[in-house]
Amino acid sequence: MREYPSGLQTLHEFKTLLGLQGLNQKANQHVDQVYNTFDMNKDGFIDFLEFIAAVNLVVRGKMQQKLKWYFKLYDADGNGSIDKKELLNIFMTVQNLSGQQTLSPEEFTNLVFQKIDINHDGELTLEEFINGMEKDQKLLEIVSKSFDFSNVLKVICNGKQPDTGGGFLPTT
Repeated sequence: MREYPSGLQTLHEFKTLLGLQGLNQKANQHVDQVYNTFDMNKDGFIDFLEFIAAVNLVVRGKMQQKLKWYFKLYDADGNGSIDKKELLNIFMTVQNLSGQQTLSPEEFTNLVFQKIDINHDGELTLEEFINGMEKDQKLLEIVSKSFDFSNVLKVICNGKQPDTGGGFLPTT
């Protein structure tokens, strides 16, 4: 709280806290999107209650709550569905930030749509996404690992820069 006596954190401060400067455009957009999902009242700040709600979701949230949050992140244009391009872009960005390489972004996108796009319309609704992920442990594990915020939480708890061993740091 010493760093943010007003109890409000801007996007710039969020990126600084987590050591997320100098990212490429796609990675920056993803971090912005994560920040915006935490800024629930859309006032341009993460206040203390929003911060606690975000940490609670990441640490203690039920899987269905996390899946709704993941869906919001993947739905880049906010139209209520995820198309292949959105999923591919966000997964490429997440892999670049986290260093996770379980599947290529193309393989992951194709696998997701093959398994959970029930009506084969090329878009995933929230219902398709949640039901499909809950039924397929392999996909659920990949998605959960891609949004592993343990490094972010260590930074917040320790009040220092992130480790260079992964998490949200850009890979070189």
